[in-house]
Amino acid sequence: MATVRFTSALERFLAAPPADVAGATVGEALAAVFEARPALRGYVLDDQGALRRHVAVYINGQPAKDRVTLSDRIARGDEIAVFQALSGG
Repeated sequence: MATVRFTSALERFLAAPPADVAGATVGEALAAVFEARPALRGYVLDDQGALRRHVAVYINGQPAKDRVTLSDRIARGDEIAVFQALSGG
């Protein structure tokens, strides 16, 4: 199982505790989280299922490469961090 963790900033809107999930890709891991907490999906993914513009996903400290289909491979024990990216000037 991999662990998906959400930024504490997301907790301002809804509960987003860490979740241990099964899956071979980032997309599968997130789908497992959204199955248990469907309200999180709209904060993380757009209408096409891609990461929202201001959401970042890291796997073991490295940025996910596939922001559209979420096909980055994950393995047992991986840490997936999901957070809102900061922008502006």
